[in-house]
Amino acid sequence: MAPLREIAGPAGRLEVLLDGPAAEGAIAAVVFAHPHPLQGGTMHTKMVYRAAKALASLGCAVLRFNFRGVGASEGSFGNGTGEIQDFRAALDFMSARYSSARLWAAGMSFGAHVSLTAGASDDRVETLLGLAPPLHLYDFSAVRRSPKTRYFVQGERDEICPLPDLQSFFDSLTGPKRLIVVPGANHLFVGKLDEAVEAVRTLFSDWQTNHA
Repeated sequence: MAPLREIAGPAGRLEVLLDGPAAEGAIAAVVFAHPHPLQGGTMHTKMVYRAAKALASLGCAVLRFNFRGVGASEGSFGNGTGEIQDFRAALDFMSARYSSARLWAAGMSFGAHVSLTAGASDDRVETLLGLAPPLHLYDFSAVRRSPKTRYFVQGERDEICPLPDLQSFFDSLTGPKRLIVVPGANHLFVGKLDEAVEAVRTLFSDWQTNHA
């Protein structure tokens, strides 16, 4: 079977990459969003790539995709609103293809805002995973209100979302949650990718334990 290269999106086709097992073998189906497209973010951003591969190695089906106007994806930057629509289209695709798997919404930086906002309002999504969410740049109120499991990976020295801000936000959340701080890491986890990927693995292991 030829590898999946694109799916239909609201502004045209979306360029995608799908890693992981066949539909009947997936433990969870994950849609993973990338950082801000006007600041160089793509589905190939190192942390997104590494986290997706790690989750796939643990038995997840993971869909990475380029937002509208990035790479071979059609359309142009949608100022967040359009990207949330793109993410919902990706959720639709993964929910249909992996109908028996638990659905996760995941993303990094701007992609954390997009994925967690879309996932919080989608009844099909069980778990939200945010890497370095830029709390002061975007509205995360839907994430705050959500009763879903919420996981976060954060750099200790994140210059975009300072750790005290995320810690305060995290402390305000009720319901299932976990935050892992990567010592010495900045917003993009430069030089700390291995540690950040291990944090993602730990969170997935935590989820499996709680859903055994």
